Amino acid sequence: MTLTPTRAPRPASTELTPARRRLALLAIALGGFGIGGSEFVSMGLLPGIAHGLLPEMMAADPEGGIARAGIAITAYALGVVVGAPALALLSVRWSRTTMIMLLAIALAVGTLLSGVMPTFELTVLARFVAGIPHGAYFGVASLLAASLMGPGSQGKGTALALSGLTVANLIGVPILTAVGQAAGWRVVYLLLAGVFVATFAALYLTVPHQEKAIGRRMVDELVALKRLQLWIVIGIAAVGFSGAFAVFSYVADITTQVTGAPESAVPWVLAAAGLGMTIGNVVGGVTTDRSLRGTLLIGFPLYITALVVLFAVAHTSLTALIIAFFAANLVNSSLSPAMQTWMIRIAHRSELLGASMNQAAFNVANALGATLGGAVIAAGFGYEAPMVVAIVLASTGFAMVVTTLIALKVRSRRTLQVLSEHEETITGSIPVVPAGV
Repeated sequence: MTLTPTRAPRPASTELTPARRRLALLAIALGGFGIGGSEFVSMGLLPGIAHGLLPEMMAADPEGGIARAGIAITAYALGVVVGAPALALLSVRWSRTTMIMLLAIALAVGTLLSGVMPTFELTVLARFVAGIPHGAYFGVASLLAASLMGPGSQGKGTALALSGLTVANLIGVPILTAVGQAAGWRVVYLLLAGVFVATFAALYLTVPHQEKAIGRRMVDELVALKRLQLWIVIGIAAVGFSGAFAVFSYVADITTQVTGAPESAVPWVLAAAGLGMTIGNVVGGVTTDRSLRGTLLIGFPLYITALVVLFAVAHTSLTALIIAFFAANLVNSSLSPAMQTWMIRIAHRSELLGASMNQAAFNVANALGATLGGAVIAAGFGYEAPMVVAIVLASTGFAMVVTTLIALKVRSRRTLQVLSEHEETITGSIPVVPAGV
């Protein structure tokens, strides 16, 4: 008699109790916290990085040195752009739980390298490597969180996955910036590497295993890339949000050079931005589930208005800068769940690719914003110039949103009209049978 091996039953500990669901969601968010710290603390510590790795240039041309140091921010963003779609495609046949743990390990390695490389060029390379897992992590995290929270919670799941990033900006980045100013920027990256190690352990212990997708092939995911609407939305995110990064990348110098506040005020400005992001992310998750279109059409004008106010008051006082920066980041962050949900819906079955491509698009915005902000500073227009760049880019993004939504509405009406005419043609060709026959 031949015995057929059967899969052993899962231990009771894998059952998704309410307590374990909360712990799993916290573990997912912890990785986002580490990513938010790694990405945004670089902006607060940019002067320290410039002085540490480019001392001669900073002595001769401080504005040029700051602009060159901004390459490290751009390199991280480019790592996200390259890694997000590539890792999403490579992981088509992998379990999401396995994938997110491997990404946590990769984040730990890249961040560790960022803190130990001896030269500017190697540090830039390390930042590129650290950015590669970023987009795929948020893509997988969004889908895992949505599945843990249940049907109809795509916007809230995305917001939860992004909540670690926003909390990082509220608490982590200001504290880490202060630590970096006191103990050196390298210490900060080493601490963040430890956060990613803790994330791996938390994910391993709490997130229920999900089986890998059956029958999915890389070519199936690539189908989404044929959709013109996907590339349009990527363009909206890349252009519309690059202005926020043009400002955020040089926030330390805006605080000290434009507002005239001491360096010790930078963590407070970053904390205000983080509070705005945290509130905006929650609001955006709720409003996106109610109306994605409404969130975009209301959020973008508010975002542009907040940037105009920021430019108008940044030179007046530290209090005005903090309030305006809080408002700008609140509105900007409220749009993030809407953009990611829009991308996932367009991608249809290629949802992991869609979620990852959204992160890639936002980091195209990061790279573009940091580059353009650095370019206008290096050209001698001063540290107020990135705020003007931000207003122009956000306005362009809103124009793209409106144009796209109008085009989709017109297309939908035409489709309904064609279907209606087709139905009338078919109905008219069928003989009418008298009643009772």
